[in-house]
Amino acid sequence: MSASVALRIATITDAPVLAAHRVAMFREMGSVKPDCDQKLREASAAYFTLAIPSGEYVGWVAHEPGSPAIVAGAGVQIRSMLPRPNATGHGLLLGREALVLNVYTRPDWRRRGIARFMMEAVTRWAATAGIVSLVLHASDDGRPLYEALGFIPTNEMRYTDLLTRDHCST
Repeated sequence: MSASVALRIATITDAPVLAAHRVAMFREMGSVKPDCDQKLREASAAYFTLAIPSGEYVGWVAHEPGSPAIVAGAGVQIRSMLPRPNATGHGLLLGREALVLNVYTRPDWRRRGIARFMMEAVTRWAATAGIVSLVLHASDDGRPLYEALGFIPTNEMRYTDLLTRDHCST
């Protein structure tokens, strides 16, 4: 355990903080323009409000021991996976896949091992929760951590025509 924080499972009451972390994460990566911050925050909070109780999203939050202030978070979005061959080709992956999302630490709490601590909790949980595939999209800053934890690059590609829709200016 990271000596500087305590970890707990996120609840529906954490939705506003998780949404704020999501906006900050995308802002720091240069992926969201200021005119879209509020809509992203609202849409994310609405998502977490529904997805946490349904079990579609499982999240963890880190806080300073004795304080309710959340300093970091991480989560997974769970989805059914179409059966596919495993890495060896001699077996099948059957079950659920988890997409790691929202790995974020407040700037004043970085470089203390909190992201690693949280990702270790995610991977331990996945191993016991019937998850057969754990995937993520790494930022440039996060890639060394994920590789050190055993994540490997894949051949994913994106279809960009769907990614340029604008829901912020309407």
